[in-house]
Amino acid sequence: ECIALGVDMFDCVLPTRNARHGVLYTSEGIMNMKNAKWKDDFSPIDANSPLHTSRHYNKAYLRHLFHGKELLAMQIASLHNLGFYLWLVKEARKQIIAGTFRAWKDALAPKLDRRL
Repeated sequence: ECIALGVDMFDCVLPTRNARHGVLYTSEGIMNMKNAKWKDDFSPIDANSPLHTSRHYNKAYLRHLFHGKELLAMQIASLHNLGFYLWLVKEARKQIIAGTFRAWKDALAPKLDRRL
């Protein structure tokens, strides 16, 4: 929404702070990795992501790391969230150049706000 309003610079601790608490942003919505629903979910964190960490590590493993209070959980989650934000801004730039930003944003925004 901010990009549509002309914001072109982001400097925020949100991706890493939320990652440290187990909240991940994905192409399908927002996940809290501490929730029991991910205990037996061996699918990638975000199969649509170009990032190695998002495709290589699965939800059950990351949940296990968080529940074990392993620092690796926060590192993986932080890398994922930062990568997601980078992808989002790069994709927005492509859509602006192509003249399709508004339609792209209108289709994507409701999905990204969804709690999984």
